[in-house]
Amino acid sequence: MPISAIDAISPAFQHTRQQLLQPFRVAQWAKLALVGFLAGELSSGGCSSGNFQLPGHPSSGQRFAGIGLPGVDPALVAALIAVLIVLGIVFWVLFLYVSSVMRFILFDSVIAKQCEIQRNWGRRHGAGLRYFVWQILFSLACLVGLTVLIGIPATFALAAGWLKDPRQHLVPLILGGMLLFFVFMGFVLLTLVVHVFTKDFVVPQMALENIGAIEGWRRLLPILKSEKGSYAGYVGMKIVMTLGAAVVVGIVTLIVILILLIPVGGFGVIAVMAGKTAGLTWNLYTITLAVVAGCIVLAALLYVM
Repeated sequence: MPISAIDAISPAFQHTRQQLLQPFRVAQWAKLALVGFLAGELSSGGCSSGNFQLPGHPSSGQRFAGIGLPGVDPALVAALIAVLIVLGIVFWVLFLYVSSVMRFILFDSVIAKQCEIQRNWGRRHGAGLRYFVWQILFSLACLVGLTVLIGIPATFALAAGWLKDPRQHLVPLILGGMLLFFVFMGFVLLTLVVHVFTKDFVVPQMALENIGAIEGWRRLLPILKSEKGSYAGYVGMKIVMTLGAAVVVGIVTLIVILILLIPVGGFGVIAVMAGKTAGLTWNLYTITLAVVAGCIVLAALLYVM
């Protein structure tokens, strides 16, 4: 007999307690942490993973020179930036693919109360690939939607001459900005709801019935239309529980990070002092090395979180 989301809270806590604490297994915690991290459980947005900050000015070499790197070739800096952008895109696509498969491995781990990454990877590769395609298409749709949402008002304001002399058009700019803000927030809310419903309702269908994401949404939409109140209550309940969990986990995470930063910070100070003793200076290569080391440390902290 179907139960409501609220009725499922108590069994869910009991299930979690049994899986994590009865008995307590360090290996299972480590595996679940890895699967949860790679499945994207630290992120709550639907399109944020597709946003990239591209350099806005071509004078990167001059900025490097301004911070004490006068011998750096601007062409080398531009090439490095281009390589980093390409590598960033490749890394994002690879992470999205791994995340898509790990979403189903996490589902299986919760159902079976046993996390087995290697065995479930081959079994869930096909479903993960279909979910990966969905996430790519959804990210592109979000990007196109944001471009249209921002581009059309900006083009209209530019064509109307509002941006050339903004002081003479303060009223339409303010009113238009307020309207654009609410439309933008509505768009963000819609993408978040689609992302959450896909993860919570479509992915289980894909896992249990071996269907694609589009077919899963085709089956979900009639139920959404007939039970709007129930699903709205589910979203509200999830927001409340997410806020409560964020407070508890945030406090524990802060304590753990403060403890971990002591040895990490000490190692960083020792590394900098050793570099200065060896005659190393800040240049393009040492800065790149420092950035890579910082990314590794950040990834480790995120894993612990």
